[in-house]
Amino acid sequence: MAIKSNLFQALLAATLVLTLAEGKDTPNIVFIVADDYGFHDIGYHGAEFRTPNLDQLASSGVKLENYYVQPICSPTRSQLMTGRYQIHTGLQHSIIWPSQPYGLPLQDQTIANLLKEQNYSTHAIGKWHLGLYKREYTPLHRGFDTFFGYWEGGEDYYTYYNCDTFHNRTVNEDLVPEKLVKDDTAEKWCGYDLRDMEEPVTNMNGTYSTHLYTDKAINLIKTASKSERPFFLYLAYQAVHTPMEVPAHYMKPYAHIQNKFRRIYAGMVSAMDEGVGNVTQALRKYDLWKNTVLIFSTDNGGQVFGGGNNWPLRGNKRTLWEGGVRGVGFVASPLLNQTGAVSNELMHVSDWFPTIADIAGAKVNKSLGLDGGTGGLRKEILHNIDIWQPLQGKRLFNDTFDTRVRAAIRIGNYKLITGDPGDGNWYPVPATADGPTNPGPTKYSEDAKNVWLFNVALDPVEVIDLSGSHMDRVHSMLDRLAAYNKTAVPPTYPQSDPQCDPKLHGGFWGPWQ
Repeated sequence: MAIKSNLFQALLAATLVLTLAEGKDTPNIVFIVADDYGFHDIGYHGAEFRTPNLDQLASSGVKLENYYVQPICSPTRSQLMTGRYQIHTGLQHSIIWPSQPYGLPLQDQTIANLLKEQNYSTHAIGKWHLGLYKREYTPLHRGFDTFFGYWEGGEDYYTYYNCDTFHNRTVNEDLVPEKLVKDDTAEKWCGYDLRDMEEPVTNMNGTYSTHLYTDKAINLIKTASKSERPFFLYLAYQAVHTPMEVPAHYMKPYAHIQNKFRRIYAGMVSAMDEGVGNVTQALRKYDLWKNTVLIFSTDNGGQVFGGGNNWPLRGNKRTLWEGGVRGVGFVASPLLNQTGAVSNELMHVSDWFPTIADIAGAKVNKSLGLDGGTGGLRKEILHNIDIWQPLQGKRLFNDTFDTRVRAAIRIGNYKLITGDPGDGNWYPVPATADGPTNPGPTKYSEDAKNVWLFNVALDPVEVIDLSGSHMDRVHSMLDRLAAYNKTAVPPTYPQSDPQCDPKLHGGFWGPWQ
C-alpha cells in the first residue's frame, strides 16, 4: 500500500511520495537538529571541511533548498514542535533564558503528543530549550516517553555547566550576539544541566556531549528494534553551538584553517557528522533503516562570530536576513521512490508538524490552529513580528503595518523586512587568523532605514533593494503583516526569577515553581 501523503508530496516536490511495501508497519521517524549550523557549512553547499555522512544522506534523498527556520533557538523549536508561528505562542521575542519563568504554552499540543496517539514510542535526546521552570514544561510532560539531555539552551560540552544573569524586556540581550548584557553588579546564577528522564546526571563530566547523545541514540535504536511499535526519535544535538569545544583529533585535518574559531568549528561539525553517520549505521544494523524516515534540519543561521558561516547569504544568527533564516534541511529514507532530488518548493519549519503527522497517518484537528501547511504548495512565510524590539526609523504609512517594528514576511518570490533586521553584513568564509569582527549592538536612529524588499528567488543574497521602486508591493505586503499582527498573542518575556538559582536546587538547573 502507499501512504496517502499529499502534503508530503507538495512540500518536497510534486513527484515524490513515501511508499510502503504491502504489510509493512508505519514508518519510524528520526528528526535530527543541528544547533547554529550555518548555511555554508555542509559539503554540498561548499564547506571547506568534510561532511561525508550528511552529504551521502542528503544525496540519497531530497535536499530542501528553499527551506526556512527562525533566526534563534526557542522559536524554531517551538514551531517544529507545534506547527504554529511564534506570534501565536507568545515566543516572538528572544529566547527562553534558564532564569525566566515561562515556556512553550501548555495548551499547545506537540508532535510527540500526536504521535503517541498513533501508538508511537516517543524519545527526545539532547537540547530542549522550551521551558524548565515547572515540570509541566519539560519533555516528559510534553509527549515524550523518554528524555536524556539538557533543558536550557547552552552549556559546556564536557561539564554540562552554564550560567545566566538577570533578564527582562528592557534589557535587550538580542542586540549583543552570543553575549548577555554585561553588568558587574548583576546577580549571576550557575549550575549543571544534564538529565536522564528527570533525574540529574552526575557521572558524565568529561564526556563530549556530541558523543554522549549519539551513544544514547544508538542505545535507543537497539531497544526500539525489539519493539513492535514505531518510534519517533528527536535528536537535538548541542553541536555546533558555542562554546567552541571539540576533542583535538577532530581539528587535526583542518590545521590549514587560520581562524581559530573556524578551525574548532570545523572539528565540531566533523564530530557531529560522524555522530549522524553512526546513528544511521545503527538503524541499518538493527534492520530499521528500511522503514525509517530521517529528517535533518538546522535551528537557525550560523553564528559567524562563533565559527559558523552562511556565505553567500547576508547576515547571521539572530537576524532576519537570509543568513539568519534560510536553513540546511533534507529528508532521507528508503521509502522515497525518488532519490537524489532537490526541492525548491517553499517550506518552513512549522510545516514539519503536519508533514510528520501525514507520514504517521494521523489526522490533524483544525482546532490546533496550525500555521504549517495543511495541503498544497506553500505561498508565504511569516518570518516574525516582534513588537518588543526597539522601534527603528520613521513610519512609512499610517494606514497599514508600522514599518518601525521588526518584522519580515515572504510572499511568493518576494521578501519584505521592516524595523531593525539585525547585522546586515555579508561574511565570507574567514581567510585570516582574525576572521570577522563582531560589530556590536545596533545603534538606533530616527532617520534609520526600516524597509527592504527583495526578490529572493532572483537575488537570494539580498543585494538589490526594490522597496523604492515597488511601493505598491511594499504596501500590500505590509497589509499582510498587519493581518498577521491582528492574530498575534502578546509576547511572553518575564523577568528572571532569583528562585531559579541552581544553588537552591541541588546545583542543577531545573523546576523551581
